[in-house]
Order: sequence, then structure tokens, then C-alpha cells
Amino acid sequence: MNELRKSFTKHNPTATRILLTGMFILLASTLEAARPDTRRGDQMLGRYFRRETARLRDRCLADIKLAKDWKVKRPVFRKQLLEMLGLDPLPERTELKATVTGRVERDHIVVEKLHFQSRPGLYVTGCLFLPEKIDKPAPTILYLCGHANVKKHGISYGNKAHYQHHGCWFARHGYVCLIIDSLQLGEIKGVHKGTNSLGRWWWNNRGYTPAGVEAWNAVRALDYLESRKEVDANRIGVTGRSGGGIYSWWLLAIDDRPKAAAPVAGITDLQDHIVNARLRGHCDCNRMINIYRWDYPLLAAMAAPRPVLLCNTDRDHHFSLDAVCRLHAKVARIYKLLGAPEQLGLVITPGPHKDTQSLRVPVFAWFNQYLKNDLSLIDEPALPRFEPEELRAFAELPKDEKNTRIDETFVPVAPKPPMPESAEQWAVMRDGWLCDLRKKCFAGWPEESLPLDVREVASAKRHGLQLRVYEYTSQPTVRLPLYCIGRANLTKPKSVAIRVLDQVGWLDFLAALREGFEAEFAGETPAVKDPKAFAELRNAAAKSDQLIVFIVPRGIGPTLWNQRKNEVSRIRRCFMLLGQTVDGMRVWDVRRAIQAVRDLPVLHNTPLELSGRGVTAGVALFALLFEPDVSRLALEDLPTTFHDGPIFLNVDRVLKMPQAVALAGGRSRVTLLGAEERDWKYPLAVTRQLDWPIKGLGVFVAPSTD
Repeated sequence: MNELRKSFTKHNPTATRILLTGMFILLASTLEAARPDTRRGDQMLGRYFRRETARLRDRCLADIKLAKDWKVKRPVFRKQLLEMLGLDPLPERTELKATVTGRVERDHIVVEKLHFQSRPGLYVTGCLFLPEKIDKPAPTILYLCGHANVKKHGISYGNKAHYQHHGCWFARHGYVCLIIDSLQLGEIKGVHKGTNSLGRWWWNNRGYTPAGVEAWNAVRALDYLESRKEVDANRIGVTGRSGGGIYSWWLLAIDDRPKAAAPVAGITDLQDHIVNARLRGHCDCNRMINIYRWDYPLLAAMAAPRPVLLCNTDRDHHFSLDAVCRLHAKVARIYKLLGAPEQLGLVITPGPHKDTQSLRVPVFAWFNQYLKNDLSLIDEPALPRFEPEELRAFAELPKDEKNTRIDETFVPVAPKPPMPESAEQWAVMRDGWLCDLRKKCFAGWPEESLPLDVREVASAKRHGLQLRVYEYTSQPTVRLPLYCIGRANLTKPKSVAIRVLDQVGWLDFLAALREGFEAEFAGETPAVKDPKAFAELRNAAAKSDQLIVFIVPRGIGPTLWNQRKNEVSRIRRCFMLLGQTVDGMRVWDVRRAIQAVRDLPVLHNTPLELSGRGVTAGVALFALLFEPDVSRLALEDLPTTFHDGPIFLNVDRVLKMPQAVALAGGRSRVTLLGAEERDWKYPLAVTRQLDWPIKGLGVFVAPSTD
């Protein structure tokens, strides 16, 4: 476009400038007119995030009043965290198969290049830095690397090559130091940025986060260190910066072996992540699957009362000063309760998000104090002393590595379900699944429902149809619309057909209704009419005693929020940090909408039918599991797996989509539209086994007509 402007301007300077200015104004106004107005949705979402974040902030550690409270709760918290990292149950401690592949020496430092397997095929590459002379077990540091890409000619040397100066300093001052590569930036290139960069939202379904891999690799690194005769297992410390800082916190929370720690620039709080939008700068290794709805001070407090130095700079764009200070203040209260206030330190130095010398010196002094009882001055800087090529562990990458696809296997999925032998056995299976879904997938739902506060906001009669628009409260700050359409003279419907809309469905609905009720939808964009769709709706309603209700969950239609790709990604990740997903909260919206329909006096005892299409069919399906007062369920093009949606935290660890359909079949008559029987063998077999069709229940397939 700029080249076009230059070309025209060169030949007809004045006239062309006027012409192009008019063209650009017209183009901009056209694009603006076509773009949906997301202000209402953005404002609602902003209020929602602020409120939810404040609730988690205020309750974080609030129930810890006495030291005994912490001692009772800490084991519970550890189990919760292990589950949120995908480490419950803990993986088997398989043989490490540790291998030293080479050795280099320089400047009174010996470096052993090595690898081990934290699980079969999950390789961890690293370097063990040793003093030139070591005659007894020495204090030891596990250094966990942040995000630094060291790559030459297509070969990754691992981020250990970047952070080697830390290992060099420790070895020159009497420590053993093991530096291990991270999953993403090691010699074998795994993946940290799965959700926002690669669209692997199914990680949420799987309950997978690379934070779990980093935590487990660090645990096994401690196992390896304990096997070395040079290591004093009672004097092990852990540190790292940026990503390595947060990995240090994971390790401290789930393993008591580190006796001191100094995480650098690796932690912030939910307010910083969500409200201040710093989440954009963080990848998935910074986050657990937050079903227990933690704020990060609880994670940091898990280190108490061990000596921990929290380090940060004052202009860190990833971990703000305000957030670090808020977190430190909450954790300091726990240290004080435990009688060890002096064992929590805070260092703030000038600078950006960078590995500065002013940050390193306090870390070295901290470990000298707590692992060596040495308070002498630090008089030597940390300097790199090796070329990246010298620190490479693998001459050739192993063919049996699982690093590059560990996300597919790290967290176990639900086992294949048995076929129930009786209604009693089915009831036990059903109740177990529903309990697990509520605790592990939908823990972010409100604990108590507010009044629905259903209010009619618009009403019109035209073309033989009656349109009524209601609003109801799904959650505080979340008000959503219901659109009810029926014959103009329909006073007592015989049934209610509830349709759950996605954004495409909303646009179709809007185009149809605008033809007959333009004034009621004047503020909605785009301004498109569909006379044919309106005629079909009018004809169907004229011959029916059925009321049609359209549900529009949050983030769709009138509450549509910012649709730029990076914003959609940020929003989805914010929900996950709150222990929710967008789809999971839309299930809640549909539940509340069903309750709102029931709240209308004329519909108290009217049979309800529920339907959805595609991913939204999955939303409707799970809403029915928790709102059983629905007699029929029609699911069009329901996904056979959760891989592409709907996205619910941990759902693959609880059940598969066919099991969810079977659960619905025990409550309602479920019709799968556009489906193939081979994809739904389990719910169809359960239906036959338990004779549900006799009771008007069960699962039925309507094959595709394509």
C-alpha cells in the first residue's frame, strides 16, 4: 500500500494525495463498520477478571492464622500442586541411565557433560561443574535455566551453555553445580509455548503443562546429585532466573531436599498476570493447571521455613516490582508465623529483565551463608569460560527421545471404561464421574448461585411472532441475554426448544431476526438480513405450540470480546489461570440460562429440549449433566474427542466424550445428528445394556445425510 501511494504521488502529487486520502478514509470507515463492536464484551470481561482475581488474591493464605495451621495444610497443598502439575500420582522413579559423555577442564574447573532420563525417553542434558580439587562431599547447587536459545548452524547446545557462568563461579568457590537444560531450549527441542503459539489448547483437557515436566526433571536431577560422591546431600541449594526462577519455586514446593534457594525474576501474582496483562510475556511453563485456584504467594510459601532469597530488578517487564513486593509481604507473614522471618530475603536491584551482576552477587552470598556458613565478601564476578560446543552432551541426538512429543504422554488419561452390568453399577460409575468432573474440571464454577434476577428488557409482536428478550445473571458482573420466540397468540407452550448458539449461530440468528425485528437489533453488527431464514422461522412457529429460546453464552454475540488473535489467546489463558476455561464457563452460562427459563412463570413445568452444534454441542451436553431437568438433547456434529473442543481442564483425565454422552443418555433422550454409529459404540452399548429406550432415555444416532 505504501509503494502504491509513492507511485501515484510521484506522477500526480497534489491530486493523488487528495484521492488517496479519500480512499484511505473510506477504507477505514468501511472496515470499522464491518468490525463487531466488542466494547460491551471487553468491559464485562475486564470487570469479571478483576473481580475473580481479587477473590483469589484475598483468600490466598488467609486461612493460615497459626503455625499449626500451616503444618496441617502444607501436605494438602503439596498434593494439590502435584495434581495441578500433572504429577499425581507421581511418575515411577525409573532408572536414570545417567551417562557422562565428555569432560573439559579450564581455570580450576572440571566440567562433566552428561545426560539422564527422568522418565524412559525423556532426556535431560546438563553439565556438572566441579572444583579442580575436591576431597570430600561439597555443598551443591542445582541451577535451572531460563529461556536462552544457544544455537549454531542448526545445532542446539542448550541453555546451559548460556548460563554456564553461574556454574563456573560456583565450581571456582568450592561448590558442585549441576546445570540442566530446560525442555524447550535443551539439546533436544521440546515445547513450552503450546497454547498461545501452537494452539494446543488440548493441553488443558489433558491436564498437561510443561511446568510439570520441568518440576519432574528437577526432582530427578536431585536424585542424580545424591548418587554422586562429590555431593553433600544435606547441603543442596537451588537457583535459576526467569524460567529457571519459576522452576525453582516448583521444586521447592514439591521436594524438601533443597536446603536453601534463591529464585531470580521468576514469580509474580495473578493480578500482574491477568489484570495487568503481563501474561502475554509468559509461556506455559509458568503455569499450573489451576483447578484449586491458587494465587502465586501460596506457591512461594511452600518453601517456608527454608532460607529463600527472592530476587528481582525494579524495571522487569515480566515480573513487576509491585507484584514481587505484594507476594513477598504475604509469604513473609508465613515465615514470621513459623519463627523464621530472617530466612526470607528480598533483593531488588536496578535494571530490566536481565541476568545482571548486581543480582548474582546477593545470590552467591546467600548460598555462602546458608550452605557454607561463610559471610566473606564476594570479590570475583561470574564469567563464562567455555565455548558452547565444549558443553554439548550429545554428539548425535537419541532416536528414542520423547522430549519433542512428551505432551502426548506425560499425563495419563482416563482408562477405558467398563460396561456396567446393572443399573446399580452404572449409578456408582455415573456418580464417580460427575464428582470428578465437578472437582477436577469445573472447580472454577461459583460455589453458590446468586439470584438469577431475570428481567424482560424488550418485547415486540410482528409478522405473527412474539419476541421477548430477557437478561439474567450468570455470575456477578456477567449479565447475559435470552431470546424467546413463538406464535404471537401462544399463551401456554407445550414445549420449549433451547438452542445454544456459537458465534456463527449468533450471526445466522441475527440475520434472520433482523428481517422481522430490525428495531430490536438496531445496535448489533453486522447489519445483515436473511429473509429466507426469517420466513422459515416464522412458518415453523406458526404451526407449533413450541417456544424457541436462544442462549448466547459469554464472549458471543452481544458480549463478544476482542477477537484479535493475540487477545483471544490471552483471554483463554487468563481463564485457565483462574482455574476455568472459556468453554467451562459457557457451560455454567447455559446451566444458568436453563434455570432462568424455568424461572419464567409460564414455563415452570413445560418440557425442555436442548440443542447445540459442533463445539457448542459439547457445551450443551455438559450443561445437561448438571441440569437434569431436560427431557431431550439434540447434538449436531458433536466432536468425538475433546482434542479440538470443547476445552475443559483435566477432562481427558476423567472421561472421554462417548462416556459423557452415555451419562447424558441416563438422564435424557439424546440424539446425535450427523453422527456415525462406529464413533459412539460405548453409549449405544450402555443404552442397550440398561434398557433405557423403554424409559424414554438413551442415546440414538441420526446418520449424516452428506
